[in-house]
Amino acid sequence: MSQLLRQTVTNILRRSTHILRSRTNQNLADSFAFKRNFHTSLTLEKLVTFNLSDIGEGIHEVTVKEWFVEAGTVVNQFDNICEVQSDKASVTITSRYDGKVTKLYYSVDDIALVGKPLVDFEVEDEEKVESDSESEASAYSSDSDTEVIKGRKILTTPSVRKIAKENNVDLSKVHGTGRGNRILKGDVLEYLNLIPKGTQKPHPTLKETPIDEFLIPPPLTHRTVVSPLEHKIVPLKGVPKVMFKSMTEALKIPHFMYSEDIDMTNMMKVRDDVKEEALTRGIKLTYMPFLIKAASVCLHKYPILNSSVDVEHESIIYKPYHNISIAIHTPQGLVVPNIKNVEAKSILEIAQDLNKLHQKGLKGALKPEDFSHGTFTISNIGNVGGTVLTPVIMPPQVCIGALGRIRPLPRFNKDGEIIKAHIMNVSFSGDHRIIDGVTMSSFVNLWKQYLENPNLFMLDGH
Repeated sequence: MSQLLRQTVTNILRRSTHILRSRTNQNLADSFAFKRNFHTSLTLEKLVTFNLSDIGEGIHEVTVKEWFVEAGTVVNQFDNICEVQSDKASVTITSRYDGKVTKLYYSVDDIALVGKPLVDFEVEDEEKVESDSESEASAYSSDSDTEVIKGRKILTTPSVRKIAKENNVDLSKVHGTGRGNRILKGDVLEYLNLIPKGTQKPHPTLKETPIDEFLIPPPLTHRTVVSPLEHKIVPLKGVPKVMFKSMTEALKIPHFMYSEDIDMTNMMKVRDDVKEEALTRGIKLTYMPFLIKAASVCLHKYPILNSSVDVEHESIIYKPYHNISIAIHTPQGLVVPNIKNVEAKSILEIAQDLNKLHQKGLKGALKPEDFSHGTFTISNIGNVGGTVLTPVIMPPQVCIGALGRIRPLPRFNKDGEIIKAHIMNVSFSGDHRIIDGVTMSSFVNLWKQYLENPNLFMLDGH
């Protein structure tokens, strides 16, 4: 009897322990489930600073022209944030985040520094949410945030996987910048080149060389009195400031100038014969496209004029493309964008590109890429009445030409008779460290042959 009683008590204790353990495990599971639901529903946010990214061409300062958001505005990635203006181009800055704007660092017309804070955002703390999810997933022995692709363990969230899938991105090729090499949304966007490389790096610092927006004086009113003898100090801004810096640097180059007269009479006839046909194709045809194309043809024979100097290594860098820069007067000042790959374009294509650059310049819509990688410059001073000019080279280029006004002047024909001719003076400056007078003279005289006898274009297949 005693034996039976002991056995009964033992069975009851075992059954009670099993029930207790089951209830404890259920309570623990409910607790974890509550924690998971809590973290899923709770909005975990962090404050991030959006720095003004590098917009190229050595630009380190811009002027904020217009804000498209204000504090409290909710934005998505790629929404417009603001428009900024450098001395060269207007650029629209877009958001890299989904979130709410909490702070604008500048007002309209303020100078913004590249690499410095532009806007503060309140965004979902993606890395924190992912970290919590990872911990909870581990507690539940789940791998919903972890995947093995091509032998590599991929840590990311379903939302990032969705973006990758929609854009056919192999996540095994994406470098993760999150905790534990976790792939964040920004990593995928960088891989797709939708945001600049290095965006995920916190607070990038760039060497600053100030370049300000062109200073436009306020309009005069009937109450404004300006004394011609007024003593005042005006700081250099915008184009004048850029000119101060660039010309100081440019005049360290030993220049020499070569000048020549070109008879444009035949060229004017050719242009007059074809300008109506060009208009039917929607293209305004001036003399400049002919001059630009002739320069490109000659650069094939004298490529050193299309090069640049590597001072540090004492070497010459020859450029295989002819990106010819053209000086354009705009409301913001004189700008020098370039026509890309002139060597591969027809005269009408060059005219079309030239017209587009001119229109963009008038609207202040030139972009940094319009100025990048110029190799040779032509400046037309004739359209404002000048005849002779000693142009200054634009580093890193090594040659620049200036075109004077076309003037009707008396000349002798082949029979010794005085005739009316249309003469244009041209002046070229060369970098005397690598270009000698004979090379410059040979280039200009070949260029002159093409302009004085445009039929040579047809003979040479240009």
